[in-house]
Amino acid sequence: MLRVLLALALLAACALTWLALRPNRSRVDPRLALASWDLVADGEHNSNTDLIRWQGHWLLVHAASPYHMGTPRSRLVLRRCSDAEPGPASRWETVAELRVPGSDIRDPKLAPIGGKLFLYALTNQGFYAIPSGTVLSTSDDGVHWSAFEPVGPEGWLFWRPKLAPEPAPDGGALWYVSAYWKDHGESILLRSKDGRAWERVATIHRGEANDETEIEFLPFADGRPSSRLLATARLEVTPDSLTGDADASTLLAFSDPPYTEWSDARKVRTQVTRLDGPVLFTHGGRVFAVARAQPGSHGGLTRLGSAFARKRTALWWIDPGREAPSGGSGEPRLVWLSDLPSAGDTSYAGAVRAGGALFTDYYTSRIDRDWPWLLGMLLASDIRMARLELAKLSALADTAPTR
Repeated sequence: MLRVLLALALLAACALTWLALRPNRSRVDPRLALASWDLVADGEHNSNTDLIRWQGHWLLVHAASPYHMGTPRSRLVLRRCSDAEPGPASRWETVAELRVPGSDIRDPKLAPIGGKLFLYALTNQGFYAIPSGTVLSTSDDGVHWSAFEPVGPEGWLFWRPKLAPEPAPDGGALWYVSAYWKDHGESILLRSKDGRAWERVATIHRGEANDETEIEFLPFADGRPSSRLLATARLEVTPDSLTGDADASTLLAFSDPPYTEWSDARKVRTQVTRLDGPVLFTHGGRVFAVARAQPGSHGGLTRLGSAFARKRTALWWIDPGREAPSGGSGEPRLVWLSDLPSAGDTSYAGAVRAGGALFTDYYTSRIDRDWPWLLGMLLASDIRMARLELAKLSALADTAPTR
């Protein structure tokens, strides 16, 4: 028995060593001519990013913590760059550090509403990363921020506000945001004129441990925004399972104004990946996403969403198929285009289009290794920036496999 135990211990040690040392095999398509570089690499577990260009500056916000799990030691760090286009030599000054006393804070989202900059974030009271509410801080200059205050219906977790392409009946701006329930299992759509008072519009999806729901207005083929709304949702099925779930998937759902109906007939589930931490954006008549990918087989200890699997931050094309505003055919689908240099604990990006280029920031464990997600959660992670020409992204989507 002792020999068996020693053999098992040796086998486990060898497996852990291999997992810690195996080289990274991210697949970055060379046709993108992508440039990427470290933006924050200070030994902390940096994560959950967002990026905006506002009032002549680039503003980056990210969470900083000892590890992925919840802790009151976490904080949001805001950094600013004044370059016309950020690059590897750009200087990012720290302009603010924001906390909620006694609480973990994560998943920040920036939105320019009514001449101010709004910062939404999620608070979390326990060790596990299961947020319980949404808070809001505002700023006139991106440097000085109000104290966080609760916002939205209690218990609902905001994702990323989006400005409607059509104004409100009174001519003012109208904002929409998706939110998911703190205990998983439902996502809803809310709307607001001022970013503070939010009105519930509809349930987007219920069941399957639904969380992390993102929205985007679909474009016409010529790039003009339509009023048709797309929602993607992370369907865990078994919430927060270390080994994921064989039925986990990404939901693609569609609705037309006034967005009160999200019928099952207009929903598609795909198991290409579980689209964790997504940011959606449009270019050239297409919707793209920067979000998590899970390469390799999806079975056993590496079922979709498993903490023992490898992860990537990747570029995706969301093909709306028959839901395209200009007319289309076939089922909507999620198409992988390319990885970004990434591994371990990674994703939760921001995305800004500027000067014909896409700038996307994201976080990742060290990119010379290919750690499983679980190991990445425990160790340091860095914020990286990637730049690529949008024309090359469109050209890559043109070569995507046909139906």
